[in-house]
Amino acid sequence: MDAILNGLEVIQNINIISIPVTKLIVVGVIFFLAIVFQNLFVKLVVSPIERFTEKTETDLDDRLIAALKPPIGWLILVAATWISSLTLAPHFNDLLNERIAGVINLVVVLIFGLTIYSIAPILGDLVSHLARNTETELDDLFAPYIPKLFRIGAIVIVLIKGSNILLGDSAAALIGLLGGAGVALGLLLKDIIYDWCCTIIIFVDNLYRPGDWIAVSGVPGFALVQEIGLRTTKLWIVPWCYILKMPNSRMISGIVDNWSQNLGQAEEMGIKLTLKIDSISARKTEAVIEAIREKIQTIKGINPKVRVRFHSIEGNARILWIIVIINDTDSYTRIETEINLRILEALEQEGVHSLSVLLRTDPQGYQEVMKTADLN
Repeated sequence: MDAILNGLEVIQNINIISIPVTKLIVVGVIFFLAIVFQNLFVKLVVSPIERFTEKTETDLDDRLIAALKPPIGWLILVAATWISSLTLAPHFNDLLNERIAGVINLVVVLIFGLTIYSIAPILGDLVSHLARNTETELDDLFAPYIPKLFRIGAIVIVLIKGSNILLGDSAAALIGLLGGAGVALGLLLKDIIYDWCCTIIIFVDNLYRPGDWIAVSGVPGFALVQEIGLRTTKLWIVPWCYILKMPNSRMISGIVDNWSQNLGQAEEMGIKLTLKIDSISARKTEAVIEAIREKIQTIKGINPKVRVRFHSIEGNARILWIIVIINDTDSYTRIETEINLRILEALEQEGVHSLSVLLRTDPQGYQEVMKTADLN
């Protein structure tokens, strides 16, 4: 504040008579030439560019030229002011010359900030247009936030430069205070910032995309990815038909099973069933496996290579794995129902009327049951 008051006292003590009239005339000529050059620049440079941009299909270039025309004129006048200050500098003291230079610098930064602030929506539309032509969806997600980032950056630059000129050495303390506040704000918003970083990971690693069918650990049933936001992923939970918004940090920290990303080009989904059957012999087990395979292969919309495996023996139960690949993903529910019905038909065909029960602990009774199974 003392420096500003000293500068004002210096300005009040300036004697106009001490400045040669010739230099005042030179200053007037400089501003006159600046105005002439400003008009010539508009007619010879800006107007031809405007006529050229009118012939293009997009209006982005027209809007950009219209937004840049006023700042160009202002910069020409600022340049004239700077040249005039150099002309009159010998008649001013060092403090006043320093203040004039600082004000000119501030005006240039202010013009630059206002220009960026005004063309930020145009730059956002340009980035969105370019993002639509790229293969990745990450730029599409961040494109709407580009104008806000440009405007915030312009405001921050103007504030820092203005405080540096007006406050002098006190600006460093103000900037440090703002930096400390920024760190505190960052700690408060660390979860939000972490979700933003997780969004980038989701797109870069191609974990899933809108339209993919996935299963998420801790979330019951299947889920259809409807939208990937900057912080959350919108999921449609199929069995209960409700929308679940999951933070992206949870999406990458858990296990996500994706049925829509396959090794081949075709869209496929897999179904794996486990069947436990008690008290059947080896021949009966082989017959059940073949019957299940033949029944399931008749279902429309599946890969004909149905796998039915005798996986293991668990206590008194024969463990069968049934693995089916669905080609028609839109008919998943229908095919799943038909697979279970075909399994029941195969069991009825082979005379298997009961599945696995509790583990038997009576060896003698178990032997009698197995003798009956062998006779069948």
